[in-house]
Order: sequence, then structure tokens, then C-alpha cells
Amino acid sequence: MRYFFGNILKHKYWWVFVVGLFATVTYVSGLFRYSIDLTEEKRFSLTAPTKELLDNIGSTIDIRVFLTGDLPADYKKLNIATQDMLAEFKDLSHNKINVRFEKPGDGLGDTAKAILYDSLASMGVVFEQSQQLANDNDKATSQIIIPSALVTYKNRRPFAIDLRSSRKVFKSFNVVNDLPQEDKEATLNAAEALLEFKFANAIDKLTRTYVPVVAYAVGNGEPGFSFRQDSGFFYNPRVADLINNLSNDYRFGPFDLKLSYPSPQQIDALLIVKPTEHFTDEDKLKIDQYVMHGGKVIWCVDKLYAELDSLMRSQGDFVAYDRNLNLDDILFKYGVRINGDLVQDLNCSKIPVVMGRNPDGSPVMQRVPWPYYPFLTAVNSNPISKNLERVLPLFPSSIDTVEAPGVKKTILLATDTNSRRLSSPAIVTLNSVKDDADFQTFSKSNVPVAVLLEGSFNSLYANRLTPALQDSVSRSSGEPFAKSSAKPGKQIVMSDGDIVTNTVSNTTGPLPMGQVPFEDYRFANREFFLNCVDYLVSDNGLFQARNKDFTLRLLNKEKVEAQRSMWQFINIVVPVMLIIMFGLIYQWRRKQQYTA
Repeated sequence: MRYFFGNILKHKYWWVFVVGLFATVTYVSGLFRYSIDLTEEKRFSLTAPTKELLDNIGSTIDIRVFLTGDLPADYKKLNIATQDMLAEFKDLSHNKINVRFEKPGDGLGDTAKAILYDSLASMGVVFEQSQQLANDNDKATSQIIIPSALVTYKNRRPFAIDLRSSRKVFKSFNVVNDLPQEDKEATLNAAEALLEFKFANAIDKLTRTYVPVVAYAVGNGEPGFSFRQDSGFFYNPRVADLINNLSNDYRFGPFDLKLSYPSPQQIDALLIVKPTEHFTDEDKLKIDQYVMHGGKVIWCVDKLYAELDSLMRSQGDFVAYDRNLNLDDILFKYGVRINGDLVQDLNCSKIPVVMGRNPDGSPVMQRVPWPYYPFLTAVNSNPISKNLERVLPLFPSSIDTVEAPGVKKTILLATDTNSRRLSSPAIVTLNSVKDDADFQTFSKSNVPVAVLLEGSFNSLYANRLTPALQDSVSRSSGEPFAKSSAKPGKQIVMSDGDIVTNTVSNTTGPLPMGQVPFEDYRFANREFFLNCVDYLVSDNGLFQARNKDFTLRLLNKEKVEAQRSMWQFINIVVPVMLIIMFGLIYQWRRKQQYTA
């Protein structure tokens, strides 16, 4: 081999062989897709559950990506990341995924385009108005960007994906700064980190053969469903968004705890949302045995009665009092305690307050900080709340984790670094922060408001029921009475029911979950809630992809500026020197060859 290549290099046209060899290697390598991910966080590697999902796709899936065309720089980067991600998806699916990047409405008139956009919006496609500076006279031009994708499978309802991150990252977030500066690079980085999970989750929901059952518990004053003899169940508009979103992806409906026992064989997850009436021991026993036999529960519980309507009616203040739901013992047994207090934080939402009257008698409104509506964020790495925008609760209480053998507790949401607790009976007043001394009492950090419980749970009624009563429970539930869970289970506890409900506008009706009339944007309540449900009912491991963390490695701008001249010199001079050196070596070899 050495002799062969030695003779080749001595030949007059040795360079033809080198070029031909290079071209052959390039062509053959193009027939195969192979890459090595050298990044520390495995940025360009798919998780094992995603690979398994793609390998088992049975029929063709169509993906239409609308983020294309003349895009701003940040969206151009997201477009490239999406292309790379879907190229790997297509390869691992054995070409059963068709990907098309398109600008919907190109070539259509304004009327037809508006109809098309309305149709896409009804499917969940999002639109964004972007302002760009033109090259001539620095005039601003406006264009519509569609940072969405639509996944279609057979005759099922298309699944819309928002390619943007639901979390904005800020360079600084000061409690006295009304306009914090967004770190756009970090926000974009968070969006790229979620691409795998978003597309894999969409494909999984469209292709799965079994659709999980999610039940909404009624019977204890929940603001969801009521029953009428003439018309049956009807829903309260306070949970319109919850019902609409769950109905799209799951088999969803109400379950009356007063009538029967919930069965894990029939119900994959049970929702307990903002109950207002006392739970009897029979109610709790039904939930307890459901958990012991493998059922999953999401608790959204208001420990205290505190509503903004009460403040408006009282025109100044009111006392928040215990609802007496009788859930303390069962939650304590599972590993948490919802405290009888209200949590405040200086990083909070604002509410409109009448500050005076105009000459014509109309009220003068001003939005003032409302510490009872604190911003919630993830305080540790978990797949449910990671990379989410802030979540907005209304009058939340604090949660303590307590000893529960075999149960792992993970804090999903907590307040910021300027919090305090008001013990019950708590006086809710507009003038909640009176002076500097009062301001200094906001000294607590990261007060938990939502907790994930995982593991083997013990029954609250393990040593409370006689054998005769245990037999009665078995006959009623159809399952043997269990003193502990037979296999690891999952529960999520939130100390505020309003996280998953929606506000109802007097003019437009039910608003999206996480949006309030006095804020300009929607908080991530819906995303957080749907992540909670997905995490409880999904056992395919796709949430591993949601927990991916992309490290943002930015250039040091000061260092770049200081070394600009050096690197310009290297980029210009070094290539020229290499060419000259190659030419000299070539001439030297020719001289050696022909003078011998």
C-alpha cells in the first residue's frame, strides 16, 4: 500500500488522483447520514425514547413548518435548528415523515389569505407581527411571522406546535423595574432546547393507539360541572379552557365522587380542582383507594377563602379564612401540607385600582402591584416546569413537604426571592405594603406552591377500618382494600385552584388559562397544567427530551473587540501564506524530480 501511494505521488498527474479520491469519498459519504455529537450537553443527540418512537411509526406523517421566508436573525436561527431536527426525525423514521417548509397564503389575495389564516389560527397556529428596519432611510417595515408547525397523521385532527419558547429569559429582573430587559439569545436557546420534545410529543399523541382517560372530580363544589335533571352535566365557564384543551388530547369527562369509586383501570388521572365544600371520610376513602391501586391525582386546592371579588365588594379589605375542606390529613399522609396562610411576593402581577375621578365623573384607573398574585417559576431542574414562562396564581398558600417513607418530593413551582407569608386569619387589603419596615418583611425566598410526589404511598385508612368495613370497601370498589400502593405512583399538589381555571371577561367570555384582563400577555398556566397531566399519564419516557439543557455559549464582546485586529490579520494573511507555502513546496518537488 505504501509502495502504491508512493508511485502515485511520483506521477506527473498525481493531483488528479487526489482530487478524484476526494470526490469519491465526498459522494459516498453523502449517501449515508452519520454525525458525532461533541457537545458537552449532547445538544444534537436525540433521546432514546424519541428514537424508539420514530422507529415504530407505522404510517406517513406530514409536518408543515410555517417559519420560513425572509426572517429576522433570531428566527432564522430557529428555522435552521428546526430543519436540522426534522432532518434527523425523517431519517430515523425510515422516511415516513414528510417535511415541508412553506409560507401559507403565498399567491392568494388579501381576502383568501385572511380566511386561510383564520382557519390555521382555529387549529392552534400562532402568528406574530414583526417590525424590521429597511435599508433605505431606516424605514420600519412590518411583516407577519408564523413561528408554528402543523403535524398531520391520517384523518386525525392536526396538531399545532408553537416553535417559540414559552419562557422569556431576562438579563435582569428587578422588583422595581417595570420593563425588564429580555435576553433574546437565552430565550431563543430555550426554544431550541424544546424542539425535540414538542415534535416527539405531537407525533406520540397522534399515533398512539390508547388515549388516556382524564376525569374531573365533582361533588364537592368544584367550579366545573353541575348536574341538572333535564339537561345533565354542564360546565362552568371558569374551566372552559381546561375542558377544551383536555378534550383535544384525552378522553375527558366528569366523575362524581358521591356516586362511586374511581378505578385506575378506567381512569388514568383524576383532577380535583378548586373544591369549596367539605370532604367526607367516604370521599377521601375513595380517593385514597384509587391512589393505592395506581391512580394518579392532581390536587388544585385553595386552603383559604380569598377572592378578588370579595375585596371589590368590601371596598378596602376582607379576612381570608379557612374553607374547612378536611383534606389536611390525607395530603399529610402523602407527604405535603398546605398551610393556612397567603403567600406574597414583590415580583407580582398588577390589578387596576380606582385612584380618583375625572371631571366628568368617570373613574381614574391605575394598575398597582398586587403581591397576592406572585410570579411562580421552577426552582430546580424538572421536566414539568423547566423552560416555562412564569405561572400566575391568585391568592396561593405555601406548601411544606413532610416525612412520608418511600415518597420523593420535587418542588415544581415557587415564588421569587422577595416573599413573605401571612398567617390565617389573613387580612387582604389594597394597602398591603404600608411602609419601609413592612417592605423589609419580604425576606423569604422560593416559597413552594406546587409539589410533585412520586413513590409508594401509604393509605390514610390503613389502621382505621375494621375488617368488616374493609370488606365493604372491596365490594363497593371492586378492588381489595389496600393499605399501601402496590406500585410506585404519582401525584401533584398545587396550593391554588386558580392556576388551572380561567378568568371570564364580561365582553369576550372565557379567556385563555393564564391570562387576566389587566395584563398584556398570557402566563404559562396552560402549558404547566398540560405538562402535569402529560407527565402523570405518559409512561413512554418522552419527558426526558423536555429536560434537555442547552448551554448558551456567547462570545465575550469585550474580548472580541480587543482582539479584533489580531483575528482580522490571521484570517487575511494566514490563508495567503499557506497558498504561497504550498506553491513553494510544489515547485521544490518538481525541481527535485526533474533534476535527478
